[in-house]
Amino acid sequence: MSATTFEDIIFEIGDDHVATITLNRPDQLNSFTEGMTAEVAEAWGIVRDTDDVHAVVLRAAGERAFCTGIDIKGGMWWGHLNVWNQADPGTKLGPKHHQVWKPVVAAVHGMCAGGAQYFVNEADIVICSDDATFFDPHANGGIVSALEPIGMLHRGVPLGDVLRWALMGNEERITAPTALRLGLVTEVVERAALWDRAHEIAADIASRRPEAVQGTVRAIWESIDMPRLMALQNGLAYTHIGNPPPGERPPRAPNRQPRFR
Repeated sequence: MSATTFEDIIFEIGDDHVATITLNRPDQLNSFTEGMTAEVAEAWGIVRDTDDVHAVVLRAAGERAFCTGIDIKGGMWWGHLNVWNQADPGTKLGPKHHQVWKPVVAAVHGMCAGGAQYFVNEADIVICSDDATFFDPHANGGIVSALEPIGMLHRGVPLGDVLRWALMGNEERITAPTALRLGLVTEVVERAALWDRAHEIAADIASRRPEAVQGTVRAIWESIDMPRLMALQNGLAYTHIGNPPPGERPPRAPNRQPRFR
């Protein structure tokens, strides 16, 4: 296993081709600062450019929270810029912003608030523990909530539920069972099993042919912003690029017992 040293995250690459990114500011409920954002962006770059990485687990240290959004004590570190030069800093937290097409499994526990959705919205598979709660504090602070809920809509969360999440503030909590019903997560597990289950999913995917997996991820995500015909044409092009040449059989992943949800 190899590791790269950061201050606010823990980054490791295992022998099973799974990279693990652990948000590591538990005393601050894993809220993100300028420094943490830069480290996460650097980690995504390593994931993208390291062929030995086939899948990623994104998780968080501590017992209370996965992430509670921006660290308000640090303020707007981009506020000194001309308004026309300002960009949404939260986009740097998501893998797709960095063109990472390697599957990301997010393991959410405890509080997942506001800007934490930047992580969740661009993960490929999201699971959570039974103690997870999703909420948006923007409304309590009189702040527009736009970018995170738009990302939720792109994940397919129903409009009414997104609006309820964005408008009702800290007092409105989406519990783990509700998150499962809405499609915000695909699986709920006991807290003690969360990290192991996330790694199991990532390792299973990582054992498969990476060119096929990455082509699948890219085709599906890019289709979201395309008309249907264009998406189909784009997907067909990726089958030509990512599939083995005719007559060459791809390696098969190990057979495993099927799981049923």
